[in-house]
Amino acid sequence: MTIDAMTEADAANELMRLARQIAYHDRLYHTLDTPEIADAEYDALVRRNAEIEAAFPHLIRADSPSRKVGHDVAASPLSKVTHEVRMMSLDNAFTDEEVEEFAARVRRFLALPAEAEVAMTAEDKIDGLSCSLRYEHGRLVRAATRGDGQVGEDVTANVAFIPDIPQHLSGDVPEVFEIRGEVYMAKADFAALNVAQEEKGEKRFANPRNAAAGSLRQKDASVTASRPLRFLAHGWGAHSGLPAQTQYDVMQVIAGWGVPVSPLLVRCATTADMLAHYRAIQAQRPDLPYDIDGVVYKVDRLDWQERLGFVAKAPRWGMAHKFPAERAETVVEAIDVQVGRTGKLTPVGRLRPVLVGGVTVTNVTLHNRDEIARLGVRVGDRVVLQRAGDVIPQVVDNLTREEAREAYVFPDHCPECGSEAVAEEGEVDVRCTGGLICPAQRTERLKHFVSRAALDIDGLGEKTIVEFFALGWLESPADIFRLKNRRADILGREGWKDKSVENLLMAIEARRAPDAARLLFALGIRHVGQVTARDLMKRFVTLPDLRAVAERAHAGDEDARAELLGIDGVGPVVVEALGEFFHEPHNRAVWDDLLSELSPPPYIVETRASVVAGKTVVFTGKLETMSRDEAKAQAEALGARAAGSVSAKTDLVVAGPGAGSKLKQAAALGIEVIDEAAWAEIVRNAG
Repeated sequence: MTIDAMTEADAANELMRLARQIAYHDRLYHTLDTPEIADAEYDALVRRNAEIEAAFPHLIRADSPSRKVGHDVAASPLSKVTHEVRMMSLDNAFTDEEVEEFAARVRRFLALPAEAEVAMTAEDKIDGLSCSLRYEHGRLVRAATRGDGQVGEDVTANVAFIPDIPQHLSGDVPEVFEIRGEVYMAKADFAALNVAQEEKGEKRFANPRNAAAGSLRQKDASVTASRPLRFLAHGWGAHSGLPAQTQYDVMQVIAGWGVPVSPLLVRCATTADMLAHYRAIQAQRPDLPYDIDGVVYKVDRLDWQERLGFVAKAPRWGMAHKFPAERAETVVEAIDVQVGRTGKLTPVGRLRPVLVGGVTVTNVTLHNRDEIARLGVRVGDRVVLQRAGDVIPQVVDNLTREEAREAYVFPDHCPECGSEAVAEEGEVDVRCTGGLICPAQRTERLKHFVSRAALDIDGLGEKTIVEFFALGWLESPADIFRLKNRRADILGREGWKDKSVENLLMAIEARRAPDAARLLFALGIRHVGQVTARDLMKRFVTLPDLRAVAERAHAGDEDARAELLGIDGVGPVVVEALGEFFHEPHNRAVWDDLLSELSPPPYIVETRASVVAGKTVVFTGKLETMSRDEAKAQAEALGARAAGSVSAKTDLVVAGPGAGSKLKQAAALGIEVIDEAAWAEIVRNAG
């Protein structure tokens, strides 16, 4: 599905699937060193997640891959190390336009004029294992992997056998300095290692990155000693002082201390210079002694880096420009139509198996009726697939569209229940009109209700829901909480034993008092995603209060409608969806039935300690020392909510020169107004 065709529910569902997929592959890659997919495919998953989050920022999940770095080290045999300064990852770019937007975004955040130079460093991105080296008085005292960014693995004994990592730094070194970089294995060394593995009758390594990671993360350091590992520095962490004021100059100092840095590291004055260096490195890629998968850009001035700060898992001042993924050709052998939770009909192309980016592909989404028409795809067509930029491969070209072949006719009736299938006005998606009489929609809604992002009921998977639905045991969500009455029936089913039944019923009972926001999201109301559900519950605290306001708004109460629209992130589409949900008698019956089984507590969110924590702040006028984005980021970091408009719910207005109607509104409502200097004082005094 194209993102512009997504509903909020579609986006929430896909973000949920992506979070699970990426977490699974993160564990294989970072913890087990046994990836199942190619880097390009993994990048495609992450990119798809980022694109959906950019289009639906209010749906960003608590377990979003964009908020996570690396992997959990809980199962590691190595000792744990807590990083004094978190080891972050980098956001990715795949096109020149995205790099140009990154540079423009830096300018906007720093409120720089268009003509101001924003120098950046550019260097090759080694495909290795991140490692942090802590030096005290110039002596190496600890080495740790990145882990999840906050906690890594202690590999101090292991790095002692890597010749590129000195035990003592030469020159004038700060009292404390952590050098960060990549442990890797050169291509020639990797090839020789695999020859040795074969001669010993042992398993070959899949690629140099896996070999390096597996070699470094050994409990027995003698294994590491037998492997040809190398190291290149690309940055730093905790320190007692920096030896220079720019990224480039600090890296040159690190090189002077005796730690290798990339010979391809340069300082670029313009975006054009950055892209030219990217292409130069890409041309050298086959001849480099180590594997790389892109180029890293970083804002050169360190004072600007400090101002730009970080988002959830990555710095605003850095970006990885990845190399493009592979394409492949294959044949469409069939087109099937799947019916989703909201009734949407999604065509899926069944393909002649083809290898793309190291992965065999057999299916591809064709998104919707309009996309099939745009590509002219028919059964028998030869198509070009691409993995980059999509969670699953997408068709980028139809090589045989001019050949005489019968056109594909999109169904006008649901393949599951036979109900008419139509596209609502203004929408590209065709949906089944059968509603809850459609078995596909009912089972998909039940699957959503128990999913990890919703009520997260362990043991009640998709297969079980389909089985219990077919038996007539699950007609609605409330029936889940009545399964305790079917213990004997479940035990009579193949594959169910006393322990598994007991675990399932215990998991269900554990959700009798669910988080109200999760329960609201679980109901699958169109356009009400995870974040919107949380925002609604922050305002109304209890579900009955939310329902009462939504019903009044639907009945024409303008005050109720205004109250809903006053919530940041809630627009007319959400208000209408809420009203329509509670206006439908069947939905009200499902709601009442469910709340007869559950007792969700009031939704109360703790805020950080600061004078503006838990308050709503509005910025207006021209800010002279920072951009609006930077100001909002500061507010959110202090536990405040940065709203775009003034209302009776606003607690504080920060007004710069040229403040207009918002300032007048604040005065009329008696809301406190401060200037930019006073806001800066609040930021400085925050704990």
